[in-house]
Order: sequence, then C-alpha cells, then structure tokens
Amino acid sequence: MEKGSKQFESDYARAAKALAFLRSRSRQQPTLGQAAAAVDLSPHHFQRLFKRWVGISPKKYLQSLTLTDAQQQLRSGRSVLDSALTSGLSGPGRLHDLFVTFQSMTPAEYRDHGAGLEIGYGMHDSPFGRCLLGITARGICWLSFQESKTARALAALRDTWPGADLSPAQDDTADMMKRIFPGEGSLPDSSLPLLVQGTDFQLQVWRALLGIPLGATATYGDLAETIQKPRAARAVGTAVGRNAIAFLIPCHRIIRSDGGVGGYRWGSPRKGVMLEWERIRLMDE
Repeated sequence: MEKGSKQFESDYARAAKALAFLRSRSRQQPTLGQAAAAVDLSPHHFQRLFKRWVGISPKKYLQSLTLTDAQQQLRSGRSVLDSALTSGLSGPGRLHDLFVTFQSMTPAEYRDHGAGLEIGYGMHDSPFGRCLLGITARGICWLSFQESKTARALAALRDTWPGADLSPAQDDTADMMKRIFPGEGSLPDSSLPLLVQGTDFQLQVWRALLGIPLGATATYGDLAETIQKPRAARAVGTAVGRNAIAFLIPCHRIIRSDGGVGGYRWGSPRKGVMLEWERIRLMDE
C-alpha cells in the first residue's frame, strides 16, 4: 500500500492480466515462466507480485482451477445465496456481517443532503486500482475506483453529498485504507462503520447486498425477492447502481441472470477481478 501509485496501478493491471491468463489456459497447465512472460515479468518477480496481490502462489491458484472453474463459481452463486439467506449463514463466509456496520442518515439529514457534514477525502492505491475514499466522523461515506483524474472523481462525490463540506484528509483516509485493505491479500480484520444516505427502498436494497456472502453472487431478481418486492427488479437495479461505497457494500456481487458478470459502475473488468479475488479468499479459509 505504500508503493507509488504508478507502480501499484501496474501491479493491479498485471495481476488482473495474470488471473485471466491462468483461467483461460488452466487445462494446458502453463509453467511459471509462461505465465510470467504473459505479463512481461521475470519468473522471480512474477511469483512475488502474484503472491503479494493474490495471497497465494501461482501454482496453488492453478491447482484450484483444475478442481473448479471460476465461471462455474459465478453461475452457482444463486443457490449459494438462497442457502445463505434461508439458513442465516454465519462465519468467515458471511464477510460483511463481520466487519461492516451500516448507519443511515436521518430523514432530516437526507432531506438536506447532508448539510453541515464534514467529509475528508483522499486518493489511494488499492488491490483494485486507484480509488477515492471519503470519511466522516460517523464512518465511511464514499469509496469509488477511478480511471479519471481526481477532479472528476471529486465531482461524483460532491454530487452524492451536495450539502457536505469537503476537505483533503490524505493521512486520515490512508489510515482507513489500511483497515479496508490490510495487504497481502487479507480481508479487513476490524469493524468498519459506513454512513449512507438514500430512500427507504435504496436502504433496503443496500442492506440486502450486505447479506450476500463472500464467494456468492445474486441477480437483481434475487435481490428483489429478498426484500419481498419480486416485481421490482428494475428498481432494484437502479438502487444497486446508486451505491456510493464500492466493495464494502458489495454491489459487485450482482450478476446477470444468465451467469454473466454484467455491468458495473466502476467497470466490468474490475468487477470480474473483484469476484475472482473473493473466490481466492474462500480457498484460504
């Protein structure tokens, strides 16, 4: 996390490319040298980068692919979700129950668009590329992954919290980033408070997203059923798209009904990598 942004961005891109290469050629069992060449690194440097970003060695990851294909994992997500929701799944797989606390603005605060709220922000590197983090005294209120310049990223933050006072807080947000992404492929190991603003319906949808376990996926229809509004799949999709706290409120776990990854506010390729990253975390449990 302390690398320069240019280097870390390169690590993210290379790790994503390496995952795609190994998935597409798992049946051919490529060597370490072949995988390293695919991302323009020496075998030694590739091994170190892969272990640092993914958390396991390329060999162990390749072995896992011979047992279960990542795409099959995505397509089996619905049954996993159904089981989790009906059984009250707990334990390491219920990732967000363990480390996210969810607080919403009061009706008056929502009406006033967070007037008077102080938001500190900072741009940082993450396992999924450059991101903008916004924090308040009451919790994290923004997390987005950026391909654009800081000014454009800040415009989206201001649009979501138009009544708030924004100020740079790079040191404070850096400390929070270390809690969100501890490094070495680890998951958060301490409670993370979130602060959101939305309609009652949006809050229902975002809470339902928190109920999707690590390694599982769902469709808009699944989520609509979960909040007991089975005919509201389209409205659910709109609410999912308005989520302002990426990764922690896991809208990336929503896929198409045919099992495809589908769209994502911060880019479908990044969404696919995030799902794969989480699948790897399950392998470590």
